[in-house]
Amino acid sequence: MLTDRFRRPINYLRVSVTDRCNLRCRYCVDGYFPFIPHNEILSYEEIIRFVTICAGLGIRKVRLTGGEPLLRKGVEYLIRSITSIDGIEDVSLTTNGVLLEEKVETLKDAGLKRVNVSLDTLRRERFRYITGFDEIDRVIRGIEKALTTGLKPVKINTVIMRGINDDEIFDFVNLARNLDVEVRFIEFMPFGEKGFWDEKRVVSSESLKKRIEEFFEIERDSSSEKGPAVVYRITGGKGKIGFISPLSTHICSECNRIRLTSEGKIKPCLFSDVEYDLKGLMRRGSSDREIEELVIKAVREKPEKKDERGQIKKCQMNLRHIGG
Repeated sequence: MLTDRFRRPINYLRVSVTDRCNLRCRYCVDGYFPFIPHNEILSYEEIIRFVTICAGLGIRKVRLTGGEPLLRKGVEYLIRSITSIDGIEDVSLTTNGVLLEEKVETLKDAGLKRVNVSLDTLRRERFRYITGFDEIDRVIRGIEKALTTGLKPVKINTVIMRGINDDEIFDFVNLARNLDVEVRFIEFMPFGEKGFWDEKRVVSSESLKKRIEEFFEIERDSSSEKGPAVVYRITGGKGKIGFISPLSTHICSECNRIRLTSEGKIKPCLFSDVEYDLKGLMRRGSSDREIEELVIKAVREKPEKKDERGQIKKCQMNLRHIGG
């Protein structure tokens, strides 16, 4: 099994299959960044080869991200191929949900087990403000279709931002009460549009939890899978809520993942600008062993914490390019 310098087992790979997106969320895109040319994006065959090599090193879970992964033609082929790799136990996908309704059945047939949908507001005008597009109805229908199709769990990723959508916290808790979904409240991270990121907009998970407990009875869910989210059941409700705290607490101690960007760079840490050039190695005709050594090197360079000084600084890279 892959293990970093701090004895954290690494068994989870996040793969960005494209940097293209059909939304333009303010906390994701900073300024004008042209899309990466198609021939500079990893091919499916290159991704499949890399996942196969990683599976041999102990990777067991793969999540496909973007940009918006459902924009890439034939993503079902990639899912089907990855699920057939020896050692891979779980394949999931993160989407903005715009195309989910029309694709969910073929995705499930291809072997997709579960889905995360990014949704930061339940209000039409606010959705348009945050994303730049009026697509909230399609996203809601996609979530409903995922539930009826049997993808489980369906998780809803909600970035809470003070003065933007923190007045909808109870609306999202009620969504989890009424539907069998897991709403995961995520602290606002230092990415996105210039002037939009502001440390003052960060709402800590602890303060969110206290506000929720004033009106709802929640209980820690000990059966939830290991990961960055601390999950709670809602008394009398169908679903769950969770808290992901990348800024207010050091969830780094639980980190079990590495990332592959759409242009073929291995990132040991979301908050680090350090990358390792997998694509260059592959396209020079390198052997599987050389690629294994690059993965091992990247894992060994995972930092203990996202920032040793404990400071919050805006990341220099575009989240759309890194992969959500």
